[in-house]
Amino acid sequence: MNTDWKAFLADAGAEFAADKVAHFGNPQREQEVTLSGLVFCDLGHLAVIAVHGADAEPFLQSQFSNDISLVTDSSTLLNAYCTPKGRMLGLMRVFKQGETYYLRLPEDTAEAVMQRLRMYVMRADVTLEDASDNFVRIGISGGQAGAELGTALAAVPAEVDQVTHSADVTLLRVAGVQPRFEAYISTREAARKLWDSLNVRGAPVGESAWRLQEILAGLPNIYAATSELFVPQMANLQLVNGVSFKKGCYPGQEIVARMQYLGTLKRRMYLGRLETDEQVAPGDALFTAEQREQAAGRIVDAQPHPDGGQAALAIIQIGAAQTAGLHLAGPEGPAFTLVPLPYPFED
Repeated sequence: MNTDWKAFLADAGAEFAADKVAHFGNPQREQEVTLSGLVFCDLGHLAVIAVHGADAEPFLQSQFSNDISLVTDSSTLLNAYCTPKGRMLGLMRVFKQGETYYLRLPEDTAEAVMQRLRMYVMRADVTLEDASDNFVRIGISGGQAGAELGTALAAVPAEVDQVTHSADVTLLRVAGVQPRFEAYISTREAARKLWDSLNVRGAPVGESAWRLQEILAGLPNIYAATSELFVPQMANLQLVNGVSFKKGCYPGQEIVARMQYLGTLKRRMYLGRLETDEQVAPGDALFTAEQREQAAGRIVDAQPHPDGGQAALAIIQIGAAQTAGLHLAGPEGPAFTLVPLPYPFED
């Protein structure tokens, strides 16, 4: 994190863990307000990779799960980067400024994704670089988020996956149980100005509160602990506009397409609540009484819920989710109870 921006956040009351904003003094209160009020968050836990050059678009089109030709200055899309076996090495949101594409993804997978992409550049006119320090990243959520941003910026996206640009700010609208936005700001002055504007009627929150929003929206993230474990459909990417079945080839495309058209999906992602106040990590296993030795599912992400316990996304065997009691770490561990996702499964 940039030293000047970190100092600004510290003066605003931020408390840090591993150089990321953990909270602003009252994590429980932040979790509560993030479900009902206007909140904003430093997104320093997310990295940004820049991809530019004359061949950037065809190169990314040949590597990612979604149709890169649909990513423009006014639109953004989720994309998976798969291994040849169809397993997701990384999951990112792609947006564009001018001739440069930007890949937003969890920081702990960024280096692995960038190294794998560089292996396939070969003679293409493509340059990849870590652009995380080029932007201050701020997430904004709440029923009044659009109106508040409208007072500070020249343009605000009206629909999910739309993008607007206002001077030093690129603003993306992303899915959420409440309106949610991601701002990518190229100058510290503009970032401080937007932060102070939001701070009049909103509340700053830490990383956990923002990740809770992602979980409740049913949007997966791939972290280092879950890299190369899941095919895109297991994480519901076909339900959240994260994969195209009409574009050309990319690594793992045959396996992804076969799973879609032959109906062989045996695991999918569910939303649930875990009856524990202990922190749960991506990749942690879920078991049933019938499957005591072999995991029936894996945690995608879990964060504290203001009503107690943890809200979690988990990829689970469909049969086990429908018929069996699920528990964390073992058949006698904390119970995992399913709750409805904000979108339906396909028939």
